[in-house]
Amino acid sequence: MPRYKLTIEYDGTPYFGFQAQENNLRTVQETIETAVKRFCGESLRVRVAGRTDTGVHATGQVIHLDLTRDWPADTVRDALNAYLRNDDEPIAVLTSEAVGADFDARYSAKARHYLYRIIDRRGALALDRDRAWHATRPLDVDLMNAAAERLIGTHDFTTFRCARCQAKSPIKTLDRLSVRRDGQLVEVRASARSFLHNQVRSMVGALRSAGEGRISADDVSRVLEARDRKQCPALAPPGGLYLIGVDY
Repeated sequence: MPRYKLTIEYDGTPYFGFQAQENNLRTVQETIETAVKRFCGESLRVRVAGRTDTGVHATGQVIHLDLTRDWPADTVRDALNAYLRNDDEPIAVLTSEAVGADFDARYSAKARHYLYRIIDRRGALALDRDRAWHATRPLDVDLMNAAAERLIGTHDFTTFRCARCQAKSPIKTLDRLSVRRDGQLVEVRASARSFLHNQVRSMVGALRSAGEGRISADDVSRVLEARDRKQCPALAPPGGLYLIGVDY
């Protein structure tokens, strides 16, 4: 059975996350599966590199699917894009390639990369509404990076883990957490083999608090070591988060 690896992007605003829901809520997964059904008549379940939450976006999400017919990879890409476009769905298939049966979008991944966008200015966001976190106070990027350094490495991230997280262990290795400014835009980038549920948004919330001077790098170390979700300074909203790439 031919297997295809697809790289996709989507605006997560109108969807209740990536994963299909039993209550028929609109999701990225079911939207793609509907397009597949219309393309080749097959009902199937696609596999994904990382399940994104309601309102979270992607520019480099990866999925795989198995089809009974050996279609040209470009045909799979173009046909799915046609059906998605006709339904005015904010999802696009960027690339499609045939892969071996041993490839798994989730389990074959070696690293996942996220971007979080914050815009600090007095005026409200218009064009970037639901695509960035609005901060009315200026953020100190140096303080944010100092706090970020305390989280890099292998730690018990219970403090930065959603209570609904289904991961077997709270211990993760964070390879990168860095902050840079480009005008009014503050970008937080995070990379790891895998993340806990809400880990990136929780860490960004702490970094923003550090950037505003409300907590210090030492405070970030303290709340990390507390292993207590109640100690997490804040949870960043989903609209500023993007899954930007997956390494294999």
